[in-house]
Amino acid sequence: MATSDGSPRGSNDGFLKVLGRGDILALAFGAMIGFGWITATSGFLEAAGPVGAALAFAIGGVIIALVGLTYAELVTAMPKAGGEHHYAMRALGAKGAFVASWAMVLGYVSVVAFEAVAIPQTIVDLFPGMLAGHMWTVADYDVYATWVAVGVGTAVVMTVLNYVGIRPASVFQTIAVLFLLAVGLVLLLGAFTGGSTETMRPAFGVGPAGLLTVLVAVPFLFVGFDVIPQSASEIKIPYRQVGRILVVSVLCAAAWYILIMLTVGSSMPVPDLVEADLGTAEAMRALWNSHTMGNLLVLGGIAGLLTSWNAFLIGASRLLYAMAVSGMLPRWFGRLHPRFRTPGNALLFVGGLSVIAPLFGEPMMNWLINAGGMSIVVAYVVVVVSFLVLRRTEPQMPRPFRVRYPRLVGGSALVLALGLGVLYLPGMPASLNWPEEWVIILAWWVIGLPLLLRLPSVGRGPDAEKRLMAAVGRREDPDPEPRS
Repeated sequence: MATSDGSPRGSNDGFLKVLGRGDILALAFGAMIGFGWITATSGFLEAAGPVGAALAFAIGGVIIALVGLTYAELVTAMPKAGGEHHYAMRALGAKGAFVASWAMVLGYVSVVAFEAVAIPQTIVDLFPGMLAGHMWTVADYDVYATWVAVGVGTAVVMTVLNYVGIRPASVFQTIAVLFLLAVGLVLLLGAFTGGSTETMRPAFGVGPAGLLTVLVAVPFLFVGFDVIPQSASEIKIPYRQVGRILVVSVLCAAAWYILIMLTVGSSMPVPDLVEADLGTAEAMRALWNSHTMGNLLVLGGIAGLLTSWNAFLIGASRLLYAMAVSGMLPRWFGRLHPRFRTPGNALLFVGGLSVIAPLFGEPMMNWLINAGGMSIVVAYVVVVVSFLVLRRTEPQMPRPFRVRYPRLVGGSALVLALGLGVLYLPGMPASLNWPEEWVIILAWWVIGLPLLLRLPSVGRGPDAEKRLMAAVGRREDPDPEPRS
């Protein structure tokens, strides 16, 4: 609910409204940066070259910005925890809402699990002798007990941080993002003082196929602005400002990735970067001729990893909560903690999945990037369709943030998002690997299909969610306001 000027006012969903402008921007930007810029950059440069990789992120940034504009309008019109769940419910009905929500949950969970695998991989760069207690081998990668312990331990800590409240999670997010930006500034200064354009050849790598290889990773690396709609019930500023901040966060992330491709590409020849365990850290060492500076960048990578992890725990738990409240998932996921006012059970579920991920070793990282990326594109397509449908069916719906030229923006976003989705299909240069990546996606939808088929047909419109809740026997107010 909001006042006539778009300001939030008390709601009956039980969440605490504590997130301000800086909190929201840090949440979305930190979510999008993550850790891919540390682990995947050398591969991107090998495929597309420094200029080609930067171009891929510029193109990807435009695509995501167009999708982001549709989100920006929808979040101000329907500011409720669960984001795309509510947009698709109103525009397409229960089954459309389930498809968008279930796909996005896999996208979020894949990021959280990715981070649980990435954290020990990063620590190994700082402490190469830490590996001990060989457990097993996955896809030719040896998994060690100490490596798993780091991933599992961090997963527990991040889950507890979010469990005890949105306020401590948002404070942590802001501090980590500021440190991340400081490290990025040091990398940029290093490129100006120690970089060379001679190392940026070939500028476009292997050509168009390489550019597509980078472009297919864009949905995974840019996912995060949509965490803002997930936490809409906890935002305390006017909603029209939320829409603007969402778009700004996408542009900031695009600028960051372009900066990383060009600065790292200027540091040393790409073959040398590819041979390094963490190419971006090796680039920092080369630019400053200092091993310590490389370690500083690794610490910045850890900050980015934790900001992404933190944000997607927030996003995934709120989306699961919204699905449970509407009757799509068991009631257990829709319970708020009586003291912390967080969806504690949903957080424990997502956190539990992240605890399992390190057991599969480093190969799990690439599987999650691609499987999660395709699921995110599916959710984006459904949201853009919802945007276009609601503009046609409910033109008078209050929209504190309105997109100009909605047909042009929505149509372009839809075509481009579908184009990204095609890149994952068999026969394309960046198609998903069989069996690992396809098995992740198929297993997820095997679990979800029975839940989808059992949903009653309740139509669409402003009251679609109420009708669904009535049909499945859920009451409208599942959790009262927090006690004073």
